[in-house]
Amino acid sequence: MTIASRGVRAAFLFAAMLMAAVSQAGDEAPNTPEHVVGEQRYPFDTVDHREQQEPPIELPDRVAPKLELLTPEELAFLLSGDARPFAGSAEETVEALEERTPEEVKAWVDAMQGVVEGNRYREGRDAPNIPFNTKSPIFNAWRLKRPRSMDPPRQAGPVPLGRYDGYGGPPTFGGFPLALYKEDLVAGKVDVAILGAPLNMGSGWRDSGAQATVDLRLLGWPMGTADQYVQVDAAKVLTIVDYGDVAVDNASTERSMRHVRDVVREIAEAGAVPMIVGGDHSLEYPDVAALSDVYGKGKVSVIHLDSHFDAWWGDSHLISHGYPVYRLINEGHVRAADYIQVGLRSSGPDKTGFEWMREQGMRYHTMAEIEKRGWYAVLDRVVAEASEDGRKLHISFDIDVLDPAFAVATGTPVPGGLTMREAITIVRRLCAESNVIGFDLVEFHPALDPTYKTTLNSAHVIKACLTGLAMHKKGLTANHYLSPLSSENAIDDYYGDQKKHLDATRAEEGAEP
Repeated sequence: MTIASRGVRAAFLFAAMLMAAVSQAGDEAPNTPEHVVGEQRYPFDTVDHREQQEPPIELPDRVAPKLELLTPEELAFLLSGDARPFAGSAEETVEALEERTPEEVKAWVDAMQGVVEGNRYREGRDAPNIPFNTKSPIFNAWRLKRPRSMDPPRQAGPVPLGRYDGYGGPPTFGGFPLALYKEDLVAGKVDVAILGAPLNMGSGWRDSGAQATVDLRLLGWPMGTADQYVQVDAAKVLTIVDYGDVAVDNASTERSMRHVRDVVREIAEAGAVPMIVGGDHSLEYPDVAALSDVYGKGKVSVIHLDSHFDAWWGDSHLISHGYPVYRLINEGHVRAADYIQVGLRSSGPDKTGFEWMREQGMRYHTMAEIEKRGWYAVLDRVVAEASEDGRKLHISFDIDVLDPAFAVATGTPVPGGLTMREAITIVRRLCAESNVIGFDLVEFHPALDPTYKTTLNSAHVIKACLTGLAMHKKGLTANHYLSPLSSENAIDDYYGDQKKHLDATRAEEGAEP
């Protein structure tokens, strides 16, 4: 074959591949409206009702001469709640008026109005979004899947990549086999699919995520090891795979949301537990929304382990790492009463935020509660709430719930957090004693920790969940189960329960296949 003919053939194949890919993308109808992009209006109220508008004030007649230059609109503004952050209470406003001339009062009110108006969106002055270049021939290149017809033929199922027993090949999460397609999950009867989601745009500070999936594959080997506390090796009980990285557009969190949701949904539809490793906490939105797509709106509960409650609202962005909780509730994916917050300790929420959570029936367990009640009492309470009525549970683990001594490589570290011993215990127990259908570990940014400590600790948190899921499958769902063999030497009767441990050990040995 000549060079020219080879070139023509290559061009033909590329064109065929591109046409197949474009056809595939064109056939893919959105499963949900993409509210956050383009000109389609977001269909839910975006006003944060926790922000209470202050009522208008009344001014005494004696200050009327000070107001003679104000228009009716300017006077209405001065009396309104919009002026209160600047002018203060009625008494403070009167004091400010009395020390100003009418001309100074008018300039003062004009300045306040200018600040309020400048903060708000004005149609014609402000763009509601930056339009995409939809004429770009590579508009979907970031998420376009390679046509399956271009793959070498193979039987569906997970593919071990190690030359040796799980190592000696490209690194994967925990050394687990690789799966790329939903058919691999189904054919392999996969229990857990670990999906990388290297999204880092939604944080906005100290970054997070883009390197997380790489480092956890290179150094996260502990997630694939046996657990001494319960004497369970998750890799021998569960079929676990690395599902690769989902494509994200790190120039657009909005565009990334839908594709992440699609891939998480396909894992859940295949009957596997999606375990998402990322990226910033905006990922909680597509992760949980995908589970809601599969199991039904209002049918999924969430344990949110975080130093922040991430239910902020009213900012200019409709999704970021501080907004996924409120957005999921607002869109009806999760009832507020089915959200359980654990580990809160940052400067927010304030009094209004806590009152809002109470009104919504949202259960929250702060570090203040742990300080007051003790760790084990709060732990038992959280696990009991997560397990009630057999609820389907997603666990969202923001690594900043850990004290920065254990997780310095995170975007928004807050002192006074969980220790690793506490974190491993709660995650293992939740995954063992509850009906867990999803898990994510987020806000991990390895570049901030050259010691790799945060990487290893993150891997151990994932391992705790895998261990718990394996325990659940084996039926080891008793309250705070620990191996009778590893938790007590039973050489003597020091604690008065030697026989109990020896009998339990013999019973478990007899139950082993």
